[in-house]
Amino acid sequence: MIIFGPLLVIVGIGFFCWLLFTLAVFALPFFAGLTIGIWAFHSGAGVLGGILVGLAAGGATFGLGQLALAFVPWTWLRLLIILAYVAPATVAGYSATYGLAHMAMPSPTWQTIFAIIGAIAVSITSFVRFTGIAAPGPAGQGLARG
Repeated sequence: MIIFGPLLVIVGIGFFCWLLFTLAVFALPFFAGLTIGIWAFHSGAGVLGGILVGLAAGGATFGLGQLALAFVPWTWLRLLIILAYVAPATVAGYSATYGLAHMAMPSPTWQTIFAIIGAIAVSITSFVRFTGIAAPGPAGQGLARG
């Protein structure tokens, strides 16, 4: 039985890291959907209404980001849109990594170091995934123009 404890801890940490990297792209839509869903619930929409409004708001936030990346012609504005989606993922990555490091090691210095490394890794992953799922830019923006 003593073998299963550390093994389950490693599997659990691995699962949470996989989940963090997978869901990092959706940090801003999730936050927007959660905030608007809670607002709708407290406004009298009820549980089901709050859930539906939150899902619609999160989907709209993600969809608007994709549409903005698809139709904005300037590279600097596309970068600002991507950074608006990556910044919440960075904060979420820092917080999650800090929580995991807090459970694993007693030194506050090493906890912070690992949290910063985790935030950087989540930021890079979120940036790559968000640009990978974005629609290609407007037509006529390539190097070869005819």
